[in-house]
Amino acid sequence: MKLSAITKRNIGRIIPFGIIWLVSGALFLWVEHAALGGKANNLESAIKLDAGVLTFALTGITFIGILVGFIELVYLNRLFEKQRFLVKIISKFLIYAAFFFVVILITFPIAASMELKTSILNQRVWNRYGTFFFSITNASTMIQLSFQLLTSLLYAEISENLGQNILLNFFTGKYHKPVAETRIFMFADMKNSTFIAEQLGHIQYFELLKAYYFDLSDAIVKNRGEVYQYIGDEIVISWKIKNGINKNNCIHCFFDMKSDLLKRKENYLEKYKVFPDFKAGLHFGEVTTGEIGALKKEIFFTGDVLNTTARIQGLCNAYGVDLLVSKNLILRLEFGDEYSVKTLGKPQLKGKIDAYDLVTVSLA
Repeated sequence: MKLSAITKRNIGRIIPFGIIWLVSGALFLWVEHAALGGKANNLESAIKLDAGVLTFALTGITFIGILVGFIELVYLNRLFEKQRFLVKIISKFLIYAAFFFVVILITFPIAASMELKTSILNQRVWNRYGTFFFSITNASTMIQLSFQLLTSLLYAEISENLGQNILLNFFTGKYHKPVAETRIFMFADMKNSTFIAEQLGHIQYFELLKAYYFDLSDAIVKNRGEVYQYIGDEIVISWKIKNGINKNNCIHCFFDMKSDLLKRKENYLEKYKVFPDFKAGLHFGEVTTGEIGALKKEIFFTGDVLNTTARIQGLCNAYGVDLLVSKNLILRLEFGDEYSVKTLGKPQLKGKIDAYDLVTVSLA
């Protein structure tokens, strides 16, 4: 069964939690072993490590990390979405602390029974647990888990704010040196945004923008797009040329965004008394991509294609359409009966020497 783009993205966001927990867990175990000088641990409260116990411990730690990632992304992230950063961290930490207490209650007796080579129901196993609970070993375990948990939560927040692909690119240094690549860009601009802002006021308009961008996100992920920038009421979406052309993702994305907004039209009208619609321009070309900034780093695209796409989007009102696409891009796509394409002309774009054939695409 082929996984959807959203499922692949979620898996890609959860796996780093497992890696964080595995690496930090292995590091803590190594530090403890080194601190003992390679000798067997003579604390009665501690589990003596052998190959079986070590494998169980690292497997369990990785599984817990993945489970934390799943809970974080599927449940807690949405539950605390509107809370401040500090409230998020403290609240989540307390929830996970209770969760870990239950996990240790389950896993320690299993490890103790493996070491003692006896049944988990044996009284010696539970005597060992009682000794462990009030020991320095338990305190050490709590410190380790707290460190791993805080690292996971900070990763989740940074990833959420920067975007996982951006964070990954920073870690791998992919764009530390500028590289040239061909990309597709969509500039999607909210219609009548000035009127809506005046009608709602600054605070409520900001809340509408948050809801609007949130409601567009699933369509972008599903069609393998990447959010490059939010510029006021405009969102800039980018695709690597292969991802954007495959299955006409860049065109599908526009109509999926429209569809997702329409599904929530009644909610917008009920809460804000307005419905935010948008128009968009699409074009592709070569850009130079790299890290830029002194006080604040970001992955930056530079090239004529961005300016051209913005100009194309700016002509939507003149042609009375919601979508304008350069013919150069249309020629790279393969349409079946799903869409109809209408040629609109070859206008001179503002500030450009070259003219571009423009078309609009609609559902057939």
